[in-house]
Amino acid sequence: MKTDSTLNYKKGEMITVDITDFGENGEGIGKTDAFTWFIKDTVIGDKVTAKVMKTKKSYGYARLDSIVKESPDRIEAKCPVARSCGGCTLQSLDYSAELKLKQNKVENHLKRIGGFDLSNVEIEEIIGMEDPIRYRNKSQFPFGRKNGKNITGYFAGRTHSIVEFDDCIIGIKENKTVLQKVLDFMEKYSVDAYNEEDGSGIVRHVLIRKGFATGELMVCIVINANNLPHSDKLVESLRSALGSDLKSVSMNINKKNTNVILGERTVTLYGNGYIEDYIGDVKFRISPQSFYQVNPVQTKKLYSKALEYAALTGEETVWDMYCGIGTISLFLAKSAKFVYGVEIVDAAIQNAIENAKLNNIENVKFFVGKAEEVITGEYENGNIRDIDVIVVDPPRKGLDKLAIDTMLKLLPKRIVYVSCDSSTLARDLKMLCEKEYELKKLTVVDQFSRSYHTESVCLLSRKDKAV
Repeated sequence: MKTDSTLNYKKGEMITVDITDFGENGEGIGKTDAFTWFIKDTVIGDKVTAKVMKTKKSYGYARLDSIVKESPDRIEAKCPVARSCGGCTLQSLDYSAELKLKQNKVENHLKRIGGFDLSNVEIEEIIGMEDPIRYRNKSQFPFGRKNGKNITGYFAGRTHSIVEFDDCIIGIKENKTVLQKVLDFMEKYSVDAYNEEDGSGIVRHVLIRKGFATGELMVCIVINANNLPHSDKLVESLRSALGSDLKSVSMNINKKNTNVILGERTVTLYGNGYIEDYIGDVKFRISPQSFYQVNPVQTKKLYSKALEYAALTGEETVWDMYCGIGTISLFLAKSAKFVYGVEIVDAAIQNAIENAKLNNIENVKFFVGKAEEVITGEYENGNIRDIDVIVVDPPRKGLDKLAIDTMLKLLPKRIVYVSCDSSTLARDLKMLCEKEYELKKLTVVDQFSRSYHTESVCLLSRKDKAV
């Protein structure tokens, strides 16, 4: 047994560990003596042997070697590249255990980071999926070269090394067909994949989107050039394979040495440059650059819960502070008096305006800019008076302090907070609930099945007018 003074594990050393917890990225956590280990591809209840890869002062990372004793919650991963791929981290965990894990994760963050006593909060059962596969309506596949041939797949965890495969089980079945047609085209016309090291080659990524309600398909080829040679032949091949469901083929030009997938310019090769889809009875027009939730089945449930928490009667003024292409705004507008949406990305606002027209929804108005600045300006100029509900669905980093200060200044009756990161959610709720608000309701929604990420929706009510 090693003591505190001898906890100097060497790279390559074999250790035996009982897995007792999960880390923030879904990796298993266990201890040897006072030393903490993070071991990918393990689940709580496993006893494993692992090879030491990297160590710090009191913790380290190890690679799973063998399972000495399986957890009762361990299942066989359906994906053949689950261990090497950097995508799903919970493929080997029973789905019911995954849902419990995610519920506990959110609640523990609220308790530990937010300091909340949840005994007075109405916590609803996590909303899971009937079948947690084939749910992603958007996938982005990197292309590269290996042993002299073009390949595609997904990046291995924390690397830019491509794990070669063409059928991600959380993605749509059509992905396999599209990727094979692109590879065949590249082979036939001697079009090479992009090489990150020297900047040579043309095809960087292929982005595929599908409207689940409409069946419409989009293919966007991201290229390291101004043109894609023989692009008409690729369009012809894709149309032949996908039929009338294929509504858009485009090429996006990205010649920068960057990890950002899409460049600034997109050229339509076939169709209108977009597909359409529905969330509930609201239609959305989606371009390659549009932000649109990747799990439409769960998105409808998530937004329905947000609508329920907003408790709209048709008399309320609502502000959607991170409105994107207007998904939540338009979903709420059918039950509100008026909805204002704010988004810093100009292209997203243009999409939101188009989507409002597409649905003949007139009780909405969209602004480009920082939400806190736009709302404060409109309020101080007297353009708006009472704000009944503010809805926020911020990026993973959560709200900045100015946004929180603005909400505390305007004091809407209710705040509906939709979050994709429960740690920043807990941090933000702590500030909002310090004096003016109280956390009333919480629902966790499994938006990203088989990964450790999840979505939550919370209702905050103003303390002097709890509703």
